[in-house]
Amino acid sequence: MASYNRVILMGNLTRDVELRYTPAGTPVTEVGLAVNDRRKNQNGEWVDETTFVDITFWGRTAEVASEYLSKGSPVFVEGRLKLDSWEKEGQKQYKLRVVCDRMQLLGGREGGSGGGPRSGSAPRNDYAPANDAAPIGPPSNSGGSMDSGDDDIPF
Repeated sequence: MASYNRVILMGNLTRDVELRYTPAGTPVTEVGLAVNDRRKNQNGEWVDETTFVDITFWGRTAEVASEYLSKGSPVFVEGRLKLDSWEKEGQKQYKLRVVCDRMQLLGGREGGSGGGPRSGSAPRNDYAPANDAAPIGPPSNSGGSMDSGDDDIPF
């Protein structure tokens, strides 16, 4: 039987990013993401519902997240679901999380509501593992009517 495991989320970080390293030296960080949903209830009133999701960043994506993101920063994440299990005090414990494959920084460059660089140099907005050549965003215009250079982009 075929299966497909993809998750796409956009939300705000619930805590500051703490970069750690595995014994082999691979950067890793785990963050919380708050994803808001707004809909009408049976009475026609707007109701806000927040879902909290744990996200794990690996490698260069983890380093970029620790450098440019902080609590409240907006971010776009694409990844896969992973179920962790362990035993605690004789009881089996489970936790569903998202392992990030790609991340896109959102928000302004400096100041604003987060997402801006702390060091002053602007990052690339799309971070993915080196073996993943497809960036997040709208498909490129293959008709040739748009200039493919990034010199005019204001961000």
